[in-house]
Amino acid sequence: MPRADASGDLLEAAERLFAEHGIAAVSDRKVAEAAGNSNHSAVRYYFGGREGLLDALLDRHLTGLEPARKALFEQSDSLLGDVRALVLPVTSSFAALPTPSYRARFLQQAYAYPAAITLLMAKRDRAPVAARVIASVSQRLTHLDPTIVNARMRLMTHILTTACADIEARDSDAPQWSQAGDFLCDAIAGMLQAPVTSAT
Repeated sequence: MPRADASGDLLEAAERLFAEHGIAAVSDRKVAEAAGNSNHSAVRYYFGGREGLLDALLDRHLTGLEPARKALFEQSDSLLGDVRALVLPVTSSFAALPTPSYRARFLQQAYAYPAAITLLMAKRDRAPVAARVIASVSQRLTHLDPTIVNARMRLMTHILTTACADIEARDSDAPQWSQAGDFLCDAIAGMLQAPVTSAT
């Protein structure tokens, strides 16, 4: 009879191993062993395989972001307000984790892993508030070339994931997520509306 918490143990083990070694470098068997599961097919048993495991890990992060984004977006009257609606729910979710945590570093790995990117793209319909905030950011930047805006929006994701992974690794005992969130919001808002040096 499988333990009720075995799937949770697998998620914790996978998140840590993926964060530390990269998703491609960690086998399902290693995940099971790190979770203390003697069944080396445990990932397939509980999640249907690697894709199901990744999907569960991403869902675990994304669940709960939308309500927080909605509350912040309803208060927004500026580009900075929109950026805060995108960024602060993420840093707040990291702050709620026990330390040491591995979530930010796992997400950095996920954003560089094609299968995880495909799963994230498929989840877009489940994040309508995020889509509304992104549309609002674009609307506030209509004085810039749309190609520039789209490139800067992609850079925003890179900045957020990379900076948070660095903070989590560097300050593993007590990351200052509140201060980091404010700093990242200011920096990202500045980057989004920075002057354009070249039309190309």
